[in-house]
Amino acid sequence: MMQLNQDFIEKLRFNEKGLIPVIAQDWLDGAVLMMAWANKASLIETLKTGEVHYWSRSRQQLWHKGETSGHIQLLKNIRLDCDSDAILLSIEQVGDTACHKGARSCFFNEIDSSSNSKSSVFLPPHADCCSELFETIKDRSINPKPKSYTNSLLEGGENKILKKIGEESAEFVMACKDNDPNSIANEAADLIFHLQVALKYHNVDWRDVLKILRTRRSTQKEDIIN
Repeated sequence: MMQLNQDFIEKLRFNEKGLIPVIAQDWLDGAVLMMAWANKASLIETLKTGEVHYWSRSRQQLWHKGETSGHIQLLKNIRLDCDSDAILLSIEQVGDTACHKGARSCFFNEIDSSSNSKSSVFLPPHADCCSELFETIKDRSINPKPKSYTNSLLEGGENKILKKIGEESAEFVMACKDNDPNSIANEAADLIFHLQVALKYHNVDWRDVLKILRTRRSTQKEDIIN
């Protein structure tokens, strides 16, 4: 549970209705999940419980996110924008569903610039490149594509995947020894890709890796109001 001083709430710039916009962002991959509104009461309840509460403008009452669906949001961190009139919440989304329509993120509509029409499917939210890469690898494992290098690795089995990791590791080491920044970056990218293929082959999710990294990082105090 978050243990944050509530004094910052008094310094927020609420609008004329006593509300402030809130963006909820995934605590691991940075994906933007939803936007809602908060007031002082909902922020106090969020800090008190560690579970995100918003203010429902349609119902004119506090809204405990996920109270009925079970898709609650666990508060990890709070940041304010430069003018203190918007809030960014870093949250752990239980059930991986933030949108009331069943999508992971409310921002699943992509506008086609040529037609200005919305997409007809729930597009995944933009996240960090490594997380998006792993999702592509997962998709290839479910929906193989002809001549896909990823599929050739997965179909080749553990020995083929591990051999490539060994080769890419050696090439990364040599790039470092040569002190060539461009080669180092390229070899690092190759190594990460093949590591992710190995993870998928063994049914280990990339988010499990991110959680371990986050846990190690959290040994330092990071729950600070910025």
